[in-house]
Amino acid sequence: MLTPERHQLILQMIKEKPIVKIQELVDITDASESTIRRDLTVLEEGKFLKRVHGGAARLKGKLQEPSMIEKSAKNLHEKKQIAQYSASLVEEGDSIYLDAGSTIKEMIPFLPAKDIVVVTNGLMHLPALMEKNIETYVIGGYAKPKTNAVIGRGALASLEQYRFDKCFLGVNGIHPHSGFTTPDQEEAMIKSKAISLSREAFVLADDSKFSEITFAKIADLHEATIITNILEEETKGLYTSKTSIKVVTP
Repeated sequence: MLTPERHQLILQMIKEKPIVKIQELVDITDASESTIRRDLTVLEEGKFLKRVHGGAARLKGKLQEPSMIEKSAKNLHEKKQIAQYSASLVEEGDSIYLDAGSTIKEMIPFLPAKDIVVVTNGLMHLPALMEKNIETYVIGGYAKPKTNAVIGRGALASLEQYRFDKCFLGVNGIHPHSGFTTPDQEEAMIKSKAISLSREAFVLADDSKFSEITFAKIADLHEATIITNILEEETKGLYTSKTSIKVVTP
């Protein structure tokens, strides 16, 4: 089977089911596993699909935005692993910014309770921060119901009053060329501003976010360290030359 024919068949299978395993593609194309892996890499670079562990998956719509409740229920084990490691980076005396992401929320139980200051735009973070008696500041602005994030012009102006040792952000997409993205341009502006106000920036993202591109750009890859759970070697190679990646293992 010629390469264009294989690519056409792979894309057809991705349309019919959201995730296709490498072995399925080997069986249907009668090609070697190494050939299929090369095909997937080419198609991922062309923004036709994304690599996932053991196969490939359909890309999401650029404006698709799950609610905070939906996000909180997905990949919970992976999020907690990432969150626990991320919280270990916070030191006594740090001022930190916690974005309104679902993985960021999982950091809070692991944060040191003393001698840190937290600034956040995440309304769902507040009960856990209050319970730990962590000194917390909430930026002002418009409270977006779907993601429980405070955004808008007031939020930007409020955020500008602070400076951070570290910021921790969630994103919807990570792509080697398009950088970090999110569906809402106003949330993207808040995340971008937090990066600019921080000495160090960290993006917390499970492997499902890689190779996705959503509507609004937050920052280029080199502007933040990525903390994730697992990556295919081929996928990892697309990113390691552009930024630092910490893969958290059990």
